[in-house]
Amino acid sequence: MKTSNDIINCRSCIYRNLLYDKLNDKEYGQVNSARTEYIYQRGELIKQEGDKIKSFLYLRVGLVKLFKTDHFGKDHILSINKPGDFISLLSIFSNSTYKYSISALEETHVCEVALPVLKNLVASNGAFALKVLNRMSHISDTIIENSFRINQKQVKGRIAHILLFLADKIYHGHTFRMPITRREVGELISMTTENTIRTLSEFKKDGIISMDGKTISILDYGRLVKVSKSG
Repeated sequence: MKTSNDIINCRSCIYRNLLYDKLNDKEYGQVNSARTEYIYQRGELIKQEGDKIKSFLYLRVGLVKLFKTDHFGKDHILSINKPGDFISLLSIFSNSTYKYSISALEETHVCEVALPVLKNLVASNGAFALKVLNRMSHISDTIIENSFRINQKQVKGRIAHILLFLADKIYHGHTFRMPITRREVGELISMTTENTIRTLSEFKKDGIISMDGKTISILDYGRLVKVSKSG
């Protein structure tokens, strides 16, 4: 982990309108003075389950995974988050410690804003508070919807769903380098590593995808969508 000076002022951040557009100049200054941006490399732990919550986090560059570890030491991925996501918003008002861990999947830039500053703005600026509540509801709805969709599918449908998520929501293209291992894919969709590997091999054999190491190309997008829906 190291600090970054890429963003001099929050007003220059492309994601400012997701949350900060209801702030005045003085409030912008308060956020900016309480903000630090950190750079993490792949595999680095950003926050550990049980750590004390001291700041509000949002993802500016890169990808992270949110996960919990059971008493057997097995990880269960809750979500993969992309730039613009607020990766601590669901916890900062209800818990004093993190209920999940956060780890970088590639080089990742995370902005941290001291929690007391954010809470003071919520208490004093009603429009900002409503924006925060809106974002919290959006995050909750997304998690619930994704979990419901995955749980309704069989193995092939789950793998297809993840490939479409990566293509459409993360990389915006049909060829991409997998940011997670086969084991992590299984953790994300509650399937074994063996089932994940076998299904990807079947997709390749059927001409739906091609694989070259960690690079995946979707060759038949329409068919993959059908598998996701019918699986």
